[in-house]
Amino acid sequence: MPVRPDLHIDWATHKAATFACERWHYSKCLPVGKLIKIGAWEDEKFIGCVIFGRGANRNMLNPYGLEQTQGCELVRIALTEHKAPVSKIMAHALRMLKQREQIELVVSYADPEAGHHGGVYQAANWTYVGTSAKSVKVFWKGKWRHKKTVDDAGICQKNLKKRTAEGKHTYLMPLTKRMKSKIQGLARPYPKRVQSIESDASGNQSEEGGAIPTCTLQHGLLPI
Repeated sequence: MPVRPDLHIDWATHKAATFACERWHYSKCLPVGKLIKIGAWEDEKFIGCVIFGRGANRNMLNPYGLEQTQGCELVRIALTEHKAPVSKIMAHALRMLKQREQIELVVSYADPEAGHHGGVYQAANWTYVGTSAKSVKVFWKGKWRHKKTVDDAGICQKNLKKRTAEGKHTYLMPLTKRMKSKIQGLARPYPKRVQSIESDASGNQSEEGGAIPTCTLQHGLLPI
């Protein structure tokens, strides 16, 4: 029988989150702004992070009748090769988030332009509510980036190339009974798989986890 991996979840440092995003997420960057960073260790090796933040869309929570402080976005799942299901890692991260923050809803997006359809969210029974509105992207530092990201960096966009990006697949995870009831009527059929479930979470998975950086914000890891 296969050996069950020894999985640990704990708060991650900024350095660890940056390390994970730059190496194992297709965006190759850590989002700006206030973030909640939760790390994962498997068999004592650092395998990446699940990261929550305010997201790029200031109006993200408006359709659900929530203030900006009542919800957040799952902005990164940056993992290297691992044995535990992404859905399990994500579930424990959500549990830690709920213990720390008084929020009712988590929103996450899967980008069709990156070949993603949201398989990890489907595996974890998130509610799919269709695609988001089209957005404007700006070509800056050799990459197409969300307009708000460039705005937040204080960059003048007058001479930068711009294009319209198609909407992203939108998934919701309610953290209260009230919100679960409220979004039930919004559920739509899941979009079809375009790649493996694991591929939605990962960028470059050719590098192993390991010694640097493995430190957490606490003295010990949380056994799962």
